[in-house]
Amino acid sequence: MHRMTALIAGTVLAASNVVTAAPINFTGEIDYHNDVIYTYFTLNTDANDVRVWTDSFQSGTNFDPITALWQADGTLIDENDDNDSINPATQTRFDSGFSLASLSAGDYIFTVATYANFANGGMLSNGFSYDGETPIALESWDQPANDIDMGPFWSVWLDGVSSASNPNDPSDPSNPVPEPGTLALISLGLLGLSVRKTRKV
Repeated sequence: MHRMTALIAGTVLAASNVVTAAPINFTGEIDYHNDVIYTYFTLNTDANDVRVWTDSFQSGTNFDPITALWQADGTLIDENDDNDSINPATQTRFDSGFSLASLSAGDYIFTVATYANFANGGMLSNGFSYDGETPIALESWDQPANDIDMGPFWSVWLDGVSSASNPNDPSDPSNPVPEPGTLALISLGLLGLSVRKTRKV
């Protein structure tokens, strides 16, 4: 009886340690037609049912996105122009992303670009179609197959990943912020300039 109780208690404890991580969301604004948003994510172990997607389009309120998935060394895994079936609850027509039945442990990169800024080949180092063009602000750009004045808002979701970061999202806690000491030095420097200017008058 004691052994059975210990076995049941151990099973309950093991089950309580299984944590289902909530989907991770990053958001921001894309300034120019040839900007590319980079999201980095890690799988600590081989994973099943990994989903990465954008729901930026919002029925035409914002730009039409293209997504691509890359290995950490910059090798293209896949690119997608339109796939709004990853999460129909939030995606609308022209949104895109990937639903992966299995993905090996490791580091990956998920990119979001504007249509038709496709990847130039199978390596991230090859860049994107619009790289050499003069940047055009989204509110002034007539996006192919869409319209002029497409909104700049982007949104990226990741589900089933161990961790993720996005340098384009200012609210991402993994982005560096100035240390209090650095802020104090900047403040002192500005104060010194102010005092010096006052003395010259």
